[in-house]
Amino acid sequence: MENSKQMRTWLDDMKLDHPLVIAGPCSAETEEQVLKIAHQLKDTDVNYYRAGIWKPRTRPGNFEGVGALGLKWLKKVKEETGLKTATEVANRAHVELALENDVDLLWIGARSTVSPFIMQEIADALEGTDKIVLVKNPINPDLSLWLGGIERLYTAGIKNLGAIHRGFSTYEKTKYRNIPEWQLAIEFQNKFPDLPLISDPSHITGNRDMIFDVSQTALDLNFDGLMIETHFDPDNAWSDAAQQVTPDKLVQIMRDLKIRKESDPEAEYNKELSNLRAQIDVIDSQLIDTMGKRMKISDGIGALKKQKNVAVLQSTRWNQILGAMILEGESKGLSEEFVLKMFKAIHQESINHQEKIVNG
Repeated sequence: MENSKQMRTWLDDMKLDHPLVIAGPCSAETEEQVLKIAHQLKDTDVNYYRAGIWKPRTRPGNFEGVGALGLKWLKKVKEETGLKTATEVANRAHVELALENDVDLLWIGARSTVSPFIMQEIADALEGTDKIVLVKNPINPDLSLWLGGIERLYTAGIKNLGAIHRGFSTYEKTKYRNIPEWQLAIEFQNKFPDLPLISDPSHITGNRDMIFDVSQTALDLNFDGLMIETHFDPDNAWSDAAQQVTPDKLVQIMRDLKIRKESDPEAEYNKELSNLRAQIDVIDSQLIDTMGKRMKISDGIGALKKQKNVAVLQSTRWNQILGAMILEGESKGLSEEFVLKMFKAIHQESINHQEKIVNG
C-alpha cells in the first residue's frame, strides 16, 4: 500500500468546512435512547451517527450490547434524521448484519486490530465494499500492526479507508484512560499523509472534562476529524459513562475548537508551523513526564541510601553517566555544552530529592 491523494477522495467529496464529526452514544441501549440522541444531533456538525451494537468488554458480566436489534434502530435514525450511521464490527457475522442493514461507516476496534486473523476475516467479509471502513489503532503501540490491518482491507479492494487514533493501553496509571502516544500518530501521518486520520478523545481520556484539550491537540496535529461519544444522560449511560458528553456540550466543543481557515493567504505556512509546534508541545509534555518518573526513582535511591547510611553524592557514578550521555547526545546532533548543562540540572534535582529523603 502506497500513499495516494485518492485515499482522501471519500472525505474530500464531502466538502466539509469543519473536521469530520462522528458522534453518538457508546452503546445503543434502547430505541428511544438512540432516536432521542440522534434528533438532538440532527442539525449540528455531526456527519455520522455512531452507536455500539456489539460491545467487547474486558470482563464478562458487563453490558455487551443489544446486538442485531440495535441495527434496526440505526435504520430509523437514518429515516427520521437523515444522519448517516456508523458502528463497530468485530467479525464476519457483524459485517454481514451491518451491511444488510445499510450501515454507512464501519470501524474496527482496538481489540480486533491487534489480531491479524480477525483483520483478515473482516477484510474477506468486506471485500470490494464501497462502505467507509476505519481502523482503530491496536491496544499496544505497534505501528506496523495498525498499518498491517489497514493494508489487509486495502488488499481486499476496500478503497474508502481511514484510521482512528484512540490511544494505547498501559499498566501505568496516568491521567489518560489510554495514553495518546502522539509521536506514533505523527509517524503514521508521515508514512500516509493522505489517509484520513480521526481522533477518538473519548477513549483516550476516559474523562469528558479532558475531551476538548485532546481534540484541540489532534486538530493542531492535522487530524481530519473527531469521534466523540455523546449521550443525553451521560452519567446514567450503560457503558463508559464518564467519557460521554451531552449533545449541547458537543456543540460547544465544536464551537470552541480552533480550526485553521483555508482562505488565509498564509494558510500553508500557518498549518505547517502549527503542526510543528504541536509536535514540540507533545514532546515537551513527554519530557516532563519522563523527568517526573526519573525523580521518583531518585526518591527510591535516596530511601535506600538512608537505610544503608550511604552518602548521597557518588562521583564515580556521576562521571560515568555524564560521559555516556555526551556521546549519546553527539549521535543525536546535540552539542556537548547543551548535554552538560541539561544533565547537571537533572543531576542537581536528583541530589535535592535524595537529600530531602536522607535528611528527612
